[in-house]
Amino acid sequence: MAPFYYPAFLDLRQRRCVVVGGGAMAAGKARELATAGARVTVVAERPGEEVTAMARAGEVRLRRRSYRAGDLAGAFLAIAAGDDPAEREAVWAEAERRGLPLNSVDDPPHCSFIAGAVVRRGALAVAISTAGRAPALAVRLRQWLDGELGAEHARFLDLAAAVRAALAASQPDPQRRRELWYALVDSDALALLRRGDEVAARQRFTEILGIEPPELQPEAPPQLAASSG
Repeated sequence: MAPFYYPAFLDLRQRRCVVVGGGAMAAGKARELATAGARVTVVAERPGEEVTAMARAGEVRLRRRSYRAGDLAGAFLAIAAGDDPAEREAVWAEAERRGLPLNSVDDPPHCSFIAGAVVRRGALAVAISTAGRAPALAVRLRQWLDGELGAEHARFLDLAAAVRAALAASQPDPQRRRELWYALVDSDALALLRRGDEVAARQRFTEILGIEPPELQPEAPPQLAASSG
C-alpha cells in the first residue's frame, strides 16, 4: 500500500540543508531551498553551470567532490538528486541513521518525504501531492490552479499582513477576529484587487476590519522551480 503522506510547510530559515548532485535537477532543488532561506550545501563531483554559478554568487556552498559518509552531519533535511544509484543508496542509509528527512528525486523507495506540485502567488503557496501515484495529475492540477490564482491573492495577503497586528490589538476576542477575517475574504475585496482597484479594496479592508491598511510596495514573488508529486 502506498504511504499516506502528512502535508507540512517547513520554515527553513538558517537551517542547514544538503543537496547531493550537481545537474539541473539538483540546481533547481538547491535554488528552492536557498529561496526559502536555508543554508544550502551542494555536494557534487562534477557540478553543472547553474550550481557553479550559484556557488560563485554565494547562494550555496559547494563541495566539489563525490558524496562521503558524514556529509549530512548537522543537516535539517537532505535531497539526493544525483544519477548514481549506489550514491543514492548511501545517502539514504546515512539519512536513515541520522533520522534525517530525505527526498531522493524520482526514487520513492528512498524518500522519507516528497515535494508536491506547488503554485505560488507571493506568500500564498498551494501544494498538491498524489503520494507518488500519478505525478502527472499533480502537474495538471497545478496548471489549472495557475489559471485560477492571480496576483490579487498575493496582494490581499500583503494587505492582510499589514493589518493583522493592529486587528489583534483592537479585537482581542479570537472568535470575533475570525468572523471579521471571513467577512473580508467573502467580500468583494479580491475581485476589486483583480480589477486593479486597490483603492476600493483598501476601503473594504477598512470598512470590515476597522483598520486602514498602510501604503505598501508589492513584495517581489520568489522564483521557485515547479515540483511534482
